Amino acid sequence: MKNKEDSPHSHSVLFVCIGNSFRSQLAEAVAISITDDTWEIRSAGSKPCGYVHPDAITLASEIGLDLNSHYSKGLPEPDTAWDYIVTMGCGDSCPHISGATRLDWDLPDPAGLPLEQGRQIRDKIVGLVTRLINNS
Repeated sequence: MKNKEDSPHSHSVLFVCIGNSFRSQLAEAVAISITDDTWEIRSAGSKPCGYVHPDAITLASEIGLDLNSHYSKGLPEPDTAWDYIVTMGCGDSCPHISGATRLDWDLPDPAGLPLEQGRQIRDKIVGLVTRLINNS
C-alpha cells in the first residue's frame, strides 16, 4: 500500500511499538478481529525483536485470538500512507511515519510483568482499538 489511490482498503492503521512483540501484536490481532477487508491493519516495531512474546500469545488466546502465525516486523516504507499511526508507549523511540492521524497510547510494556498486569494492559488495548475502529 503506497498511497490511498493504489489501495483496495478504505481505512488503514499501523500499530507501532519498539519490539513488535507484545502491545502492537495484540492491537493488530484485536483490530483484525473486529474489522472487515476494507481495513488495512498492520503492526511494526522501530527495533523488531524477531519474535512474538509467549505471554502475548497466552493473553491473546484467553480472548479467542491466535498470535501463533504472527511475527515481529519492521517499519513499512516511509512513503506508505496510513490513516492512523498508533504508537504504543515508545515515545521518541518511534520515528515519524506518515499518517493522517497520529495517536500515542501510553501503555507500559507487559513483557516481564505478572500475567494479571498483562491482562489489564491487554484489556485496555482491546478498549482503545475498539474505540478507534468504531469512531472511524
